[in-house]
Amino acid sequence: MRYMFTIILLIATFTSGYAQIGGERVFEFLNVPNNARLGALGGTNITSGWDDLTQLSSNPALINVQWQQQAAISYLSYFADINSTSLFYANQVKQAGTFAFGLTYFNYGKVDSYDEQGAYLGEVSPKDYAFTVGYSKRFGAFSAGTSMKLVVSDLAAYQASGLMFDFGGSFKHPEKDMTFGLAIKNLGFLLSEFEEGRNSQLPLDVQLGFSYKPEFMPLRFSVTTKNTLRDDLVYFEEDDNLFGESNEPGVGEEIFRRLVFGTELLFSPNFQLRFGYNHLLRQELRLENASGGAGLSFGFMFKVKRFEFSYTRALYHTAGGSNTLQLVINTGELIKRNKND
Repeated sequence: MRYMFTIILLIATFTSGYAQIGGERVFEFLNVPNNARLGALGGTNITSGWDDLTQLSSNPALINVQWQQQAAISYLSYFADINSTSLFYANQVKQAGTFAFGLTYFNYGKVDSYDEQGAYLGEVSPKDYAFTVGYSKRFGAFSAGTSMKLVVSDLAAYQASGLMFDFGGSFKHPEKDMTFGLAIKNLGFLLSEFEEGRNSQLPLDVQLGFSYKPEFMPLRFSVTTKNTLRDDLVYFEEDDNLFGESNEPGVGEEIFRRLVFGTELLFSPNFQLRFGYNHLLRQELRLENASGGAGLSFGFMFKVKRFEFSYTRALYHTAGGSNTLQLVINTGELIKRNKND
């Protein structure tokens, strides 16, 4: 029963919102938040996190000198036996600038395997992983960045791999705490397919974002659009009622499902609370009579000397949600301290 539940959650998670073309896109695990900030702000954000190197996976344009000699580890506890671990590191490469590196490993636990005739073949361990390297350049208030990702999906007897690129741009207001961002994500090609003749699609997306902190308020607000290239986010069935009424969602619903909202409560540079709302997740994963908080997320961050700790809870269903723990270390300061000692 545990393995059946795992498979059901995999299907529900990686095809949520894609009911009409489910199964045609590969590497959907790239759309699962792999760090605490991203998870707490609704799962998508490309404009918040100039001081957070784990945002490499969101927008490479955010890479900056503040990330130098920082390292981070993020652990995501998902449903059933599913979990993910991500490692990040950034450093200055001589005169070239700051480069950031990331490795994400998705583990789906143990799953029973059977052949076409139903014969038991034993347990298998499906997994996905992606290695990322990114770089950005600053031009006054503007910055542009790119990252390259080598992605591999190993599903027992089936494997696929791809080489993809993210391109990002941002504008950071020189005087106000205001950022605009653009990210073109997962543009590339497959190196190998799960099976010959299969025509899988990459999870290509174009995202736009905006973050703003009013001068005299300890709040930063963010709005991010996603799935801008897709016209199949709303799946519905015609009502067969006596009056011939249709339950087709309107334009407002089409727009709202593409928006993700985030809020950061900034008590100090050493302590923050974070909240997010993802309308698409809520509409696709809620039950008819109960939502279980689907689409909502929250978390916090606090710093102690050279260490930064973060926690996020994201709600997906009445059955529960995910938990993310994250640790960021300033390795540069640790090295200096050890030398001084």
